[in-house]
Amino acid sequence: MGFKAQLHEYAQWRDEVAKAIEMYRDWCDRHDLKEVHHSVALLRILDALKNERITLAFTAEFSRDKTELINALFFAEMGFRLLPATTDHTMMCPAELFYDAADLNYIRLLDIETRIEETSLMEFRKNSVNWKQIELDFTSPAQMQKALAELLAVKKVSQEHAQNLGLWNEIEINGLGLLDAEEIEVPCWRYALINLSHPLLKQGLCILDAPSLSSLRVEPELTLNILPGAEAIIFVLATDRGVTKSGFKVWRNYITTALGRVKVEFAVVMNKIDTLWDDLEGDASVVEHVSKVVELLDLDEPLVFPVSAKQALVAKIKSDADLLKKSRLASLESYLSNNVLLHRRKVLKQAVTNNIGLLLNESLGLSEEKYKNALEQLDEFKKVDCDNAELMSKLLIETRERQQSYLLNVENFQSSHQVFVVQAKALVNSLSRTKVDAVIQNSKDELTKSLTTYRLKLKIQALFDDLRGLLHEAVETSNETRDLMKEIHKKFGNEYGFSKDEPNLFSMSEYQFQLELILEEGEIFRSSTKTTLTKQSVVVKKLYTVIISRVRVVFDMAHQDANQWSKRVFVPLVKQIKEHKKQIDSRLHMLRKISGSKEGVAENIQFLEAQLVSLVKQYTELQKIISGIKIDGYTRRLSKNRDPTTEKSLLAIFPEHYR
Repeated sequence: MGFKAQLHEYAQWRDEVAKAIEMYRDWCDRHDLKEVHHSVALLRILDALKNERITLAFTAEFSRDKTELINALFFAEMGFRLLPATTDHTMMCPAELFYDAADLNYIRLLDIETRIEETSLMEFRKNSVNWKQIELDFTSPAQMQKALAELLAVKKVSQEHAQNLGLWNEIEINGLGLLDAEEIEVPCWRYALINLSHPLLKQGLCILDAPSLSSLRVEPELTLNILPGAEAIIFVLATDRGVTKSGFKVWRNYITTALGRVKVEFAVVMNKIDTLWDDLEGDASVVEHVSKVVELLDLDEPLVFPVSAKQALVAKIKSDADLLKKSRLASLESYLSNNVLLHRRKVLKQAVTNNIGLLLNESLGLSEEKYKNALEQLDEFKKVDCDNAELMSKLLIETRERQQSYLLNVENFQSSHQVFVVQAKALVNSLSRTKVDAVIQNSKDELTKSLTTYRLKLKIQALFDDLRGLLHEAVETSNETRDLMKEIHKKFGNEYGFSKDEPNLFSMSEYQFQLELILEEGEIFRSSTKTTLTKQSVVVKKLYTVIISRVRVVFDMAHQDANQWSKRVFVPLVKQIKEHKKQIDSRLHMLRKISGSKEGVAENIQFLEAQLVSLVKQYTELQKIISGIKIDGYTRRLSKNRDPTTEKSLLAIFPEHYR
């Protein structure tokens, strides 16, 4: 399938999974299996499915027709050039295109002057007050083109003000002959958010247009956070210019840095191949240019795509099939379909499994246990001789003993739970914002007092070491908590006959990984020549807005997840204990009722048969729901875990209900 058809199919699959999860929520409600931790987990994954976006990031040097490539790939069917792409002005403002159903079509622009403030882009995104908003009329191409042309806006400022904005670097511009200029041309806008009700964006596509080397250099968040968060990075070169010195610098310092930290798909587009169309060597010349790019960037050849974005856009608008084929855009679209979208589906499927897999296991286990116990009771009551007083007395005594054992189980459970609560509280407190902020604020006070760059760098290193130490302490507490939970679970599994399935154990490994990635980036920032030559106050500001703000996010996530885990990890045991009590009480009630009464036996058998019918329906309905959620392995688990003996009994008793 083409990219657009594949994206549509992917969006349908995502919606079907969400509907099946909604059915599971309803199933839990109807069968009185709803718990707070169920609701939180299900709402989290449903929200993720609803708001899921596939971000494609495009970056290049100036004048590589990158924006034209975006127009050709995604917006040509609109019949006009949506994003501004002119030879007179180059877009200098990073722009993000997406769809938000909760709001109208708009473009929001963040003033370049906000760079002076100690606030990150992520924080600015949360407050629309800081942005200039222009509404977009999706039915009026002229209005949208006029509004989006604002992305090209520039203004002139003094050298001093440009330096305060972080947009003036003598090392970078010395070769441009601008050192004597009184005023410097800078973009008016720092960042743009574009909400558009376009069909592709509605299906979850998000496009990041990250223009120029300068925007990557002056906005560390683009390369340290936003680019690595993309599903794929598309680096655009121009055939007529090849891999320039600055282009290679973009690739080496920014793109490969992002690729090295996380799993991101990538491709290199060699644009403007139409400049070779008059070349007598024809395709041979294109092959030669591709080979040079492959060698210089050390890439596999299938990841380099020769394209003419301009001609592809013209071909799509004019429905010229021959010109479109000549533009070679189809090969890039095929890559986006077969690599990026398929990889994203795999990632999302794993996220669904991680979020609700344990809940499904829990529901399956309880359903299986309920109908097996009901079947055992049914078999028992069919063999009961109500006239045998000695037998009835023995059954009553056995049931009361089981009741006493249950009470002991509850007492031991409560005792074990109290021990766990103390340990879990220590884990949650070790990750608290108060504890993290105390370390961060203390270091910030010391950093601002540093008189030399050397001392400043030493203090930054000490801060990183303190943050690692803080997480290491939390890891040790987490391991102690995990060991305690495993011991408790094993005890109740062995001594009291409860489920021996492995409990859901909390892991700090993901947070350790994320922290190390951030601190590695922080180390690059700390030891760079640019940091050495930058004012200390600016260094401290960037450190805290770009690096430390993300460290806080990691600790906050760990704190939140540890807190939720500590509250829900005992829920399966609690449910088993409650279910065990119900079974004992029900058995005791029935035995008392049938003592000396054949009518009582028949009535109980009828009740249990009706209960089994309901339980079988409940279980088979859950099987269908799980099949609809489409989690790999769970369909196989359903067939593997079903007891053939139990199924034969059920089939014999209820052939019309059990399938």
